[in-house]
Amino acid sequence: MSTDTPGIDPLEALRAPRDPACDVFLTGPVFLDIIFTGLDSAPVRGTESWARGMGSSPGGVANMATALARLGLHTSLAAAFGDDHYGEYCWDALEQGEGIDLSMSHTVPGWHSPVTVSMAYEGERTMVSHGHEAPAPAPDAGTGSRAGAAGTGSRAGATGTSTGAAAPVFPQCPPRARAAIASLAPGRSEPWVATAARDGALVFGDVGWDETGRWDLDALPDLAHCEAFLPNAEEAMRYTRTDCPRAAAHALAERVPLAVVTLGAEGAYAVDGRTGTAAAVPAIEVEALDPTGAGDVFVAGFVTGTLADWPLADRLAFAGLTAALSVQEFGGSLSAPGWAEIAAWWQLIRTCDRQDPAALERYAFLDDLLPATARAWPLRRAVPTIGFRQ
Repeated sequence: MSTDTPGIDPLEALRAPRDPACDVFLTGPVFLDIIFTGLDSAPVRGTESWARGMGSSPGGVANMATALARLGLHTSLAAAFGDDHYGEYCWDALEQGEGIDLSMSHTVPGWHSPVTVSMAYEGERTMVSHGHEAPAPAPDAGTGSRAGAAGTGSRAGATGTSTGAAAPVFPQCPPRARAAIASLAPGRSEPWVATAARDGALVFGDVGWDETGRWDLDALPDLAHCEAFLPNAEEAMRYTRTDCPRAAAHALAERVPLAVVTLGAEGAYAVDGRTGTAAAVPAIEVEALDPTGAGDVFVAGFVTGTLADWPLADRLAFAGLTAALSVQEFGGSLSAPGWAEIAAWWQLIRTCDRQDPAALERYAFLDDLLPATARAWPLRRAVPTIGFRQ
C-alpha cells in the first residue's frame, strides 16, 4: 500500500459537479510480477544465481493504474483476474490497497493468473512471462465481481512491454472519463477507444515494439483518436523514418496534438502540434534499483499534468521525476511514487549543497502543490511480497 500525503488532488481547482466520476480509464492484462534485484550479472545457463533483493506485486497494466491512483486521480481499470491466490492478491492490492475502481473487472473461474519474473541487473532487466488467453466474456456477464471474464493472458496491454498469447478483450462501453490510456498495436483497432474519445475523454496512446517490422503509422488506426502519443526515441524514429528523436517528435506532432518522445537517460522531448510549442527536460540522475514499470509511471505523470492543465515543460518535468523516483524501488506498481514521496524528495533536494539553481527552478511549480512540511526522505512505500500483514 502506498504511503501517501492525504488531501492532495491535482485536479481540485478544475472539478465541477457535472464532471465524470472517473478521471482515467484503462484496460489490459494484470500480471503477478515477481522481481529479483541485486544480481551481479545476467543468469548463466547451468548455474544458480542468488539475488540480494526480491519483491512481488501486481504488474502489467496494474503498474500504470497504481501510478495514476497514487497521484490522486480517480482511476478505473477493466481487467481479467484469475481465481487463484495470485489473482485474489492482485485484486485486493489494487482495490483495497490503492483505491482503484474495479467495477468493470472480472474474475475468470478456472483461469490462472499470468505471471512475470523480472531480473534486474546493471541497470537493465530480463523478463520471463507465462500466461494463457482468458475465455471471451459471456454476453450477460456481470462486472465488478469475482465472476465473469474479460481480457486475456497477453502482456500486450497498456504497458506496451511485450506480447503474449493474444490481444486483450476490451470493453465496448467504457465509463465516461476525463482521459483514457490505450495500447496501440499494428493492425488492431479497439472500438472502445473511439467511444471514449467521442464521449470527451483525452486518449493517450502508448505503443510497443512493432514485431511486423513495418513501422507504419497508418497501421495504428486508433492513433486518429489520440490526444497524445508517447513512444520512446527508437520507436519514434522508426515510425517517422528520421534519425533524430526531436525531428521525430515534430513529425509525429503533424499526426497527433501532442507528441512526447522519451529519451532514456537524456530525459524527454515534446511538441504541441496545435501551438508549435516544444519542451525538453533532462533526466534526473538516480541510483536505479529496478527499472520495471518506469515507462508506465512516466505516462501516469504526464497524464496527471495534462489533466491539471500545466504548461508542457512542467508536465514533462513531473513525468520524468515520478519515473526517476520509481526506479529506486522494487517493482512496477510497488515503486510508483505518491505525493508523500514527491514532497519528501522536493524537501530534501532543496537542502542539498551545490544544487544548480536552474535545475531547482525547473521544479519550482511543485511549491504550489505540496505541503509546507513533508516527512523525511527516504520513505518505505510498501512491503514487497505476498503474505505479510500490516
